Amino acid sequence: MKRPFMKILALVLLLPMMTPLFAQPRSSWRSATSAELQSVLPARAQVEKERIETEMRTASGIINSQGKIIAGVVLITAGYSADGKYSHYFLVQAPITIGDVALPAGNYVLGWQRGEDSLDVKFYDAATGEEKGTAIAHRLPTGSRVESFRIWPPSDHQMIQIGRFALSYTPGS
Repeated sequence: MKRPFMKILALVLLLPMMTPLFAQPRSSWRSATSAELQSVLPARAQVEKERIETEMRTASGIINSQGKIIAGVVLITAGYSADGKYSHYFLVQAPITIGDVALPAGNYVLGWQRGEDSLDVKFYDAATGEEKGTAIAHRLPTGSRVESFRIWPPSDHQMIQIGRFALSYTPGS
């Protein structure tokens, strides 16, 4: 009779110590506030030799517990030599992998071309225009809210949304 009691007591005492092993780790990333986005995103982004105005109301981003932000904003490219090549400015303060494209900390621009049922999204270095890679954005299910640009925190959807399309991503630390 004493042995079963001791086993139960041991389980009761060990269970609280084992609970963290079974719990899913919470992401240290959250949505950035408007004030945080305005403090890091430029009103005019340096894109190659141009300074292109940004549409701050479209700004979206995530921030980690160390204060590193990954954020983007729509570029107002009318009248610039971007010629449809770029549509968004993208600030990376912590490494991120989007599809198969690994981006270290830096300033980037992205542009997209519509495919049959997807977007081919190309990433470029903002200062030089050098292409960094291409990722495929897939159409979201019908009924999903359309966003001009939104970076969802990993705890919600872990995607970057452009219109009706989304790219999956993995943030670094």
